[in-house]
Amino acid sequence: MPSSSASETTRPLRIASINTNGIRAAYRKGMGDWLATRDVDILAIQEVRASTEDIEGLLGPEWSILHDAASAKGRAGVAIASRKTASIHRVELGHPEFDSAGRWLEADYEVNGKIVTVVSTYVHSGEVDTPKQVEKFTFLDSMLTRLPELAAHSERVVVLGDLNVGHRKFDIKNWKGNVKRAGFLPAERAYFDQILGAEDETDYNNGAGLGWVDVGRKQAGEMDGPFTWWSWRGQAFDNDTGWRIDYQLATPALAASVVNYTVDRADAYDQRWSDHAPVVVDYAI
Repeated sequence: MPSSSASETTRPLRIASINTNGIRAAYRKGMGDWLATRDVDILAIQEVRASTEDIEGLLGPEWSILHDAASAKGRAGVAIASRKTASIHRVELGHPEFDSAGRWLEADYEVNGKIVTVVSTYVHSGEVDTPKQVEKFTFLDSMLTRLPELAAHSERVVVLGDLNVGHRKFDIKNWKGNVKRAGFLPAERAYFDQILGAEDETDYNNGAGLGWVDVGRKQAGEMDGPFTWWSWRGQAFDNDTGWRIDYQLATPALAASVVNYTVDRADAYDQRWSDHAPVVVDYAI
C-alpha cells in the first residue's frame, strides 16, 4: 500500500489471490516476474507448501509476511503478503478440535482510516464418500458460522482463495459430467447458496443468503467463467476447459468499491507457473 496519503486517496487498493501449487516451484517457473509487474498491495497465497523463511526469501524484504502452515509438512499452507503490516491476524476456524491449520488466515489492515479484513483460505478438495469429503463439509460449516462474525467485525471484508467449489453451471466448462464429483456436488453448491443466494433468487449476489458478494460473478456477469483453474493434463488449458474455483467474496460495502476485476490467465500453456491463475481486484476505498 502506498505510504503517501494522497496516493492512497487516488489509487485503488489492489488485492490478489493465487493458489501457487507450491510457492518454490511457482517462483522457479515465473511467479516472481508476474508479481513484479502487477503492483499488488495485498497478496493472498494458498498451497504455499513452504516455510515462512522460504516465502520471505522469495518475495523479498519489502513484503510483510503472515503465514499459517499446515499440520502436515509440505501440505496446504496459506499466507498473506502485504506492503503494509497488518494490525492483527487470526488463524483458527471452527471448533478447537478441528484442524484448520494451513487453510484459514485472517488479517486486518488500515486503509485510508478504514479497517479492511482480508482472509486467505484454502478449502479442502474433498473426495466423494471418503473422510476427505467429511473434512470439507466440516470446514464449510465453520465458514458459514464465521462469515457473519466477520461481517459484524468489519464493514469491509474479503474472503479470497481457492474455495474448491464451482457454485453455478457457469463456473465449470463441462458441468454435466461433474455433478457427482467433489467440487460441483449439489451439497457443496448449497453452501454457496447460503452465502450468496441461489441463482434463481431475484436478489442472488445482491443481498440474498448471508449477503456476501461474489466479486468475480458480479463483474463478469452471466457467462461461462472466467475460469481460474485448468488441469495440467491434455488440452484443458488450450481449450479453456476450466473451473472457476478461486474467489473474492466481499461484504457489500467492500464489493461496492470494486473498480476492476481480472483473471491473469497465462498467454500460453508453457508460460503457466501454477495450475491456477491469479485473481486480481482493485478496490477504491
